[in-house]
Amino acid sequence: MVSTRADELRATLSADGQRIIWASNREGGAGGWDLWTAQLQDKRWVQPQPLPLNSGADEVDPLLSADGRWLYFASNRKGGQGGYDLYRAAVAADGSIGQPQLLAGAVNGAGDERSPALADDGRLLFSSNRNGNWDLWTAAAVDRGFAAPVALAGINSAEAEIDASWLGGGRAVIFARSHGDGSARLWVSQCRHGTWGEASLLPLSFNGDGGDARGALVDASKPGELVVSGRARAPRAGGLDLYRMKTPLVDGTDDCR
Repeated sequence: MVSTRADELRATLSADGQRIIWASNREGGAGGWDLWTAQLQDKRWVQPQPLPLNSGADEVDPLLSADGRWLYFASNRKGGQGGYDLYRAAVAADGSIGQPQLLAGAVNGAGDERSPALADDGRLLFSSNRNGNWDLWTAAAVDRGFAAPVALAGINSAEAEIDASWLGGGRAVIFARSHGDGSARLWVSQCRHGTWGEASLLPLSFNGDGGDARGALVDASKPGELVVSGRARAPRAGGLDLYRMKTPLVDGTDDCR
């Protein structure tokens, strides 16, 4: 029900494990990439359906906040500040999702902003091409928005860094690095006393040369597991599928700000 012949990208799960939200370009949505949701019944995902907030543009990179009150995502819909922007929508107690609102503060710019992720202290991690190249950025939480973003020194390179999220509450970062051929591989960098350490390749069968892996997020209901998007030889449903794997060990420090 989740992985199909279409592409499925970046899944986020509720803390009780009963709901999954992910991006897909399957038929039946509002157009382009849309956000879809499904419920867990008898250990199976059932009744996949597009979210009402979808537009005729693209909605991608969903993230449920730890308290379940907000759904963050990226979209290139009309009304933004340029290209893809970061939004959030309130999640009601009954699971219904409200109207999207642009993230407050200086996070969104004239370029593209993608893949929002939140650390335990509220720090926002996202990718942006605002400087001409896709890099990772962070922004501290302030009031009801975020402070001016800062490039993530020590991880960003001349290549494209995208699809990042936090591990260990913010003591490590897992991210995708694209090499210009449309594919990407997942890397992990850990904080070492105020500095992001050299990234290591995530051990995963389809994460090597010729593979494609991205969109990794920790399962909020099972922190010991990641959900990643990729193209495995088997098992395989279509293009990009969703897979589970063990979360890599994190032993970094918590002083990289």
